[in-house]
Formats: sequence, C-alpha cells, structure tokens
Amino acid sequence: MKTLIYVFPLLVLTACAGTDRRPIVDMQGVNVTQYNQDLAECQAYADEVEAGRQVAQGAVAGAVVGAAVGAVVGNSDTVQRAAGAGAVGGGARGAANAAAERRQVISNCLRGRGYRVLN
Repeated sequence: MKTLIYVFPLLVLTACAGTDRRPIVDMQGVNVTQYNQDLAECQAYADEVEAGRQVAQGAVAGAVVGAAVGAVVGNSDTVQRAAGAGAVGGGARGAANAAAERRQVISNCLRGRGYRVLN
C-alpha cells in the first residue's frame, strides 16, 4: 500500500507531462488552417519524447538519494519514507523535464517551418 501512495503521483505526473503544448506564435500574415496542420504535426513529433522513461529515471534517482539520506539519519522506516519522498520528487523533476523538452520540440519544429514563436 505504501508503494501505491508513492507511485500514484508519478503516474499523474506522467499523464500531465505533455498537456501544455501550444506555443505563442505571431499570427500576423499566417494562414490559420496551415498553422493548425503544422502545429498538429509538430505536436506529433513532441509525442515521441519519452516522458514515462524520464519520470521513471527521475523517480529511481530520487529514491536512491532519498534512501541514502534516510540511511544516514535514521532507521529502516526513515529509509523507506525518504526513498518514497525522493522518488516522488525525482519523478516530478523528470515530468517537468519531459514537458520542457516537448515544448522545445514544438517550438523548434514551428520555427523550422517559418513561424515566429514568441515563447
């Protein structure tokens, strides 16, 4: 049960990692239909970013660091709690990194297609 408490937030973070995927683009002189098609294609490229892998790697790294800190300062219960907290924190960092990478892929793709991406 304790594991589920730590794993559930990571699953939520993974699901949310790609939600903010629409950059701000200067639309002056832009064909909106073509832009929407290009944006959809760029978002498809961004879907190739392996968010789950980045969340998992962050969670593992965080759990290792948390367990090490817990071992230094406490008993086995402290190790478990610190590892769990480290896993959640590391998973959150992995999700944030994946989301940033997805936004960067979309921005680069749109710039490559001639759009002025403002953010």
